[in-house]
Amino acid sequence: MEPPSGGSWLGYILGTVSAGLIVWLACLGVRKRAVSDGYYSLKAWVSAHVYLGLSLTVLATLHTGFQFGWNVHTLAYALMMLVIASGGFGIWAYTVMPERLSANRGEITRRQMLDTIESLDGQLQEAAQPLDRAGAAIVRHSVEDTQIGGAFWQRLSGNYGDCANKQSLDRIRTLSRTGASGEVLVKIEELMQQKADALALARRQMRITALLEVWLFVHIPATFALLAALIAHIVSVFAYW
Repeated sequence: MEPPSGGSWLGYILGTVSAGLIVWLACLGVRKRAVSDGYYSLKAWVSAHVYLGLSLTVLATLHTGFQFGWNVHTLAYALMMLVIASGGFGIWAYTVMPERLSANRGEITRRQMLDTIESLDGQLQEAAQPLDRAGAAIVRHSVEDTQIGGAFWQRLSGNYGDCANKQSLDRIRTLSRTGASGEVLVKIEELMQQKADALALARRQMRITALLEVWLFVHIPATFALLAALIAHIVSVFAYW
């Protein structure tokens, strides 16, 4: 009895259905640019995209006949599973993250977050007027060198150990509070702490947004790689088998 394989009549049927589904699913990006209502709305298309994509885990696996090796056929299968897995992460992200975005910002919009930081910078500059040159330089470092977001991977990790405001706040706390500048330094420390809190809120918002986007950095390139591997798989089957 012939062992299960993609070269059997059932394997060809499953392979043809799987290849057709992969091409159709890859057309979602084109479909997003069209606007329509009713049964063929984008919402219905995305829903079908999810369920039919998940069905490939069964159809394509049966097509392989559980025969894997170091070849283009297994590569196409592995890329398909990577695309499905990254899409699954995207489903989770769009299910969970919008609620976290809303909970993080409360009633504050992103524009208001940035306005708060800008306002605190203005108050810091005004409060620093009585300080000597060294003290003013510390405040200027917080105002001029603080980055709210940074590179994509920094936004994703939420790691801002080199934050200029944090560095300035640490340095301000080491300055002596004796003399006329004592009250000024206390005021500046309070403002920098408020700025640190505002930055933390804005950066959490950006981190959640980055989590909503990061899966696309895998999903889309892997989809194009899958289409290329699928073509190579089909050509090699009919050309050499």
